[in-house]
Amino acid sequence: MHTTQRQISRALAAGALSVALLSAGSAGAFATEAKPTPSPTMSARPKPKPSPTTMASISVKANTTSVKPGDSVTLSGRTSGLKVGWPLVLQHQKGGKWIPLKATAKVKNGSSYSLTAKLSNPGTEHLRVSAVGKKVYSPTVTVKVS
Repeated sequence: MHTTQRQISRALAAGALSVALLSAGSAGAFATEAKPTPSPTMSARPKPKPSPTTMASISVKANTTSVKPGDSVTLSGRTSGLKVGWPLVLQHQKGGKWIPLKATAKVKNGSSYSLTAKLSNPGTEHLRVSAVGKKVYSPTVTVKVS
């Protein structure tokens, strides 16, 4: 069997074309499977922790520390970091848990609030004001009901 120069050229051209098609196909396959490496702009940025000046807080002061059963106590104070109109609720401690009472208020212009609650059960009441929907509480105020 005798091969001509033309046949050899065709075989080389077909082989070169096959190699080119295969390498282009594999490069495309690798390109679709390759995952980009995260850059500093793509990575998740840590959320900044709020500074003490931007954290919400509630102060509280009772108008009296002792009432008779059925009498009312008024609690007032100022908030920080809560928007005007934010709802507040009075809570009392019962059995180690904080239970909301019916006394509510909203943050007013100037970040102040005032709420009144009728205390009926004799004993010592531990009260605090809570921002609804947030984990922000005033310090505890103690009122003796006797």
